[in-house]
Amino acid sequence: MAVEAEKSGPDGKLWSLFKNPFGQSRNASSSSSSSSSSTLSSMHNVHQLGQTHESVERAALHSASTVSYVTKSLLPARRRLRLDPANKLFFPYEPGKQVKSAIGIKNTSKSHVAFKFQTTAPKSCYMRPPGGILAPSESLIATVFKFVEPPETNEKLVDQKSRVKFKIMSLKVKGDMDYVPELFDEQKDQVVVEQVLRVVFLDPERPTLAMEKLKRQLAEAEAALEARKKPPEDTGPRIVGEGLVIDEWKERRERYLAQQQVEGVDSV
Repeated sequence: MAVEAEKSGPDGKLWSLFKNPFGQSRNASSSSSSSSSSTLSSMHNVHQLGQTHESVERAALHSASTVSYVTKSLLPARRRLRLDPANKLFFPYEPGKQVKSAIGIKNTSKSHVAFKFQTTAPKSCYMRPPGGILAPSESLIATVFKFVEPPETNEKLVDQKSRVKFKIMSLKVKGDMDYVPELFDEQKDQVVVEQVLRVVFLDPERPTLAMEKLKRQLAEAEAALEARKKPPEDTGPRIVGEGLVIDEWKERRERYLAQQQVEGVDSV
């Protein structure tokens, strides 16, 4: 409700102040409304900034995970075995014959590891042993057998190449256990391809370091095989053998007959 401005009095100033008693309230309300709108606008901007920051964080995390995945896929898997030779199998070149190669395998991890051989020519190649389980730091020398096809033409040794390849795979296992090839089928996602080996032929008549090393490894593999064939040494308590059983039976029989003779004399 407004007060008429035409009226005047000794307190004209007072009347002028009350000309519109709600004017000041309107100004205050307008200021408060403007302040609230400004606050809401600020809160909205903060919310938008928060959403933008969250979106940026999600994008950064996704980008980091993608880079990590790509990096892991590009990096080679950690090796569990050390091979000697590292990526080749040397065979003496003797056409029409079955020849042998050798490769040292050592477990360099801190757990038991199963290994397995595979070849692209299973009909003409085989391995001994074809697989097994190695304890930490344990090693062995595997022997690989291959039939060398005669050349179709009079090719030189240096021109001879074999398309046959060998692959060695590894699998981490829990403790000492019996090896079965099915382990690699049951845990395919944990299998690591250690190395793909290619065939290299050597001239058996030409002395080379590679040929000398091959002969030494084959001799060690044969010695280890013969050692495994021998019965284990008897370190425990002595077990009575067949001959000792017969001797003990004879001794008991003699004591029994002697006792019967004494009893017969006493009765007489």
